Amino acid sequence: MPEVIDMTQAQRLDATFAALADPTRRAILARLATGEATVSELAEPFDISQPAISRHLKVLERAGLISTGHDAQRRPRRVEAKALEAATDWLQKLRDRWEESYQRLDGLLEEMKRTQKE
Repeated sequence: MPEVIDMTQAQRLDATFAALADPTRRAILARLATGEATVSELAEPFDISQPAISRHLKVLERAGLISTGHDAQRRPRRVEAKALEAATDWLQKLRDRWEESYQRLDGLLEEMKRTQKE
């Protein structure tokens, strides 16, 4: 169960994008997208210590991007899609606004072309 932190939507987005700003954390998320993994499994491909990996995991967990399970002696990490969905939704809204602006600009350019021909 991920740690529940009372944050506003803007704070959650800030935490998500801050967590995603680091290439190591993005690589960890990409790895976790293929399935659960322990800290030692996640640390394997990196030339950094397990404590450094643990610090990256804490950032990802605070942002709600991953959670820690309990499986006997193992504590596997897994991706939590909800935070990624919120960031994706925010980006889609921004993209929709840009698209609307481009459509208005296209319409204006078409109108200017018609006016010039007359």
